[in-house]
Amino acid sequence: MQAEIKTIIQEALKNLDIEDVDFVVEHPADLAMGDYSTNVAMVCAKKLKTNPKDLAEKITTELSKTPFDKIEKIESIGGFINFYLKREFFALSVEEIIKKYNFGQNNIYSGQKFFIEHTQPNPFKGFHIGHLMNNTIGEALVRLVRSCGGEVKAVTYHGDKGLHVAKAIWGFSQQKDWSTSYAYGNKAYDEDEEAKAEIIAINKKVYDGSDEEINKIYKEGTEKSFAEFEAMYARLGSVFSEHFLESEAGNVGKKIVLENVGQVFEEGDGGAIVFKGEKYGLHTRVFLNSEGLPTYEAKEVGLAKIKISKYKYDQSITITGNEQDDFFKVTESAIGEVFPELKGKLKHLSHGMLRLPTGKMSSRTGDVIIAESLIDLVKEKTKGEEGVAIGAIKYMILRQSIGGDIVFDLDKSVSTEGDSGVYLQYSHARARSILEKAKTLGIEPDFSKLPEEIFEVEKLLYRFGDVILYSALEYEPHHLVNYLTELARAFNSFYGNNLILDKEDNTSPYKVAISSAFTRVMKTGLNLLGIEAPEKM
Repeated sequence: MQAEIKTIIQEALKNLDIEDVDFVVEHPADLAMGDYSTNVAMVCAKKLKTNPKDLAEKITTELSKTPFDKIEKIESIGGFINFYLKREFFALSVEEIIKKYNFGQNNIYSGQKFFIEHTQPNPFKGFHIGHLMNNTIGEALVRLVRSCGGEVKAVTYHGDKGLHVAKAIWGFSQQKDWSTSYAYGNKAYDEDEEAKAEIIAINKKVYDGSDEEINKIYKEGTEKSFAEFEAMYARLGSVFSEHFLESEAGNVGKKIVLENVGQVFEEGDGGAIVFKGEKYGLHTRVFLNSEGLPTYEAKEVGLAKIKISKYKYDQSITITGNEQDDFFKVTESAIGEVFPELKGKLKHLSHGMLRLPTGKMSSRTGDVIIAESLIDLVKEKTKGEEGVAIGAIKYMILRQSIGGDIVFDLDKSVSTEGDSGVYLQYSHARARSILEKAKTLGIEPDFSKLPEEIFEVEKLLYRFGDVILYSALEYEPHHLVNYLTELARAFNSFYGNNLILDKEDNTSPYKVAISSAFTRVMKTGLNLLGIEAPEKM
């Protein structure tokens, strides 16, 4: 519909001898301002140096000369031109939602291949709320891109070797408790020189595999960590195509860096190998340290090589916290110089922190909020319903643009009054209940008798496809969250102001159809966000 309106506007401009201009046709924020609105008069007026209000009226008059079977009214207000669609259009949209199995999906990414890397928990450390936030965003993007025809491999990346592992192994050797081993080892490393030396020695043994006892502890800890991660992925509804490891990426990255010394990389202070980012408006970072070991930067180079060798992608998206922004600016620049064919194909999406009112967490000190603890805390508020609890958490994460920090409000997250995942799930369950009662009364969805009134919920339902498209193109799930919240409010208003199940009302079957379309859109939308849509609550 948006494209059709744009075409008729272009024809009107042509008739008025106005050259083609770059204008937009979009849904106005206020439903009272029509179903579509355009700024074409504003754009043209600036170019023609004329009054936008007068020009809008002139364009509106030209548009009105041609009858349009889907448009009821066109009017100009304050320089904008608004389009109001006919009652029959909304009825046809409701019918399409019910009958079209893939309503809302599109093919904008058809033929394109994506890597979307997210979550990235490290073995020997807990799956904390930062990983939960990252997983929620990543899973929503995976589903959105797939709904737009993209072929997606969801992957994750683990730091399976490194000083954090050695600290955890040392801590376990002292306490025999994996849950506190890392924090215990990290504290000892910072405060006890003897323990620090022992941890450094363990780190070398983990890398070279020379100590049988260390190998045994490492294997036990790794298997325990990955088993816990898989259990959490299952609870969150995530499935990964690949699990990449830093130990593998490090070896590959070191080789690539050494092969490109003198071209992309150069020797820095103390024999380290660096990338001089200043040449690209960035800063210098170390890729091989003075001992010749690969840093995180070199591992990222190796990971890029592993990814492209496994899957010839068009876009590789990596989701991390925003504290890694500078790291990715430099490493992606370096990767682009090593592999020119990857320039423009690497995208880093960063998010803020998920905080509780108590403040920031730190895995170094052990002051970590484990994801399972937060889920259990919310479950207590939702009478033990895990799907509702996880939905409440995911909603709070996805309700705003992904760049900012989030202070998690426990009471707000489980509110049934609106702006919560529970509210959306409850609205879906309410609509399902209406449909079940309609069946018992023998009222089936029907479009033969339409009410004169066009309900707000109808004016929102047909926009679903546009919202999915915009959310996927912008990599911003919050657009879909905001839409579903507005849709739920409109449906609950429709429910509160209308007797839907009335056998004496010949428009009741159409009102049942609206309820059916609502459940379809709400369930699909929640699924795209990784949130369950309960049948009953």
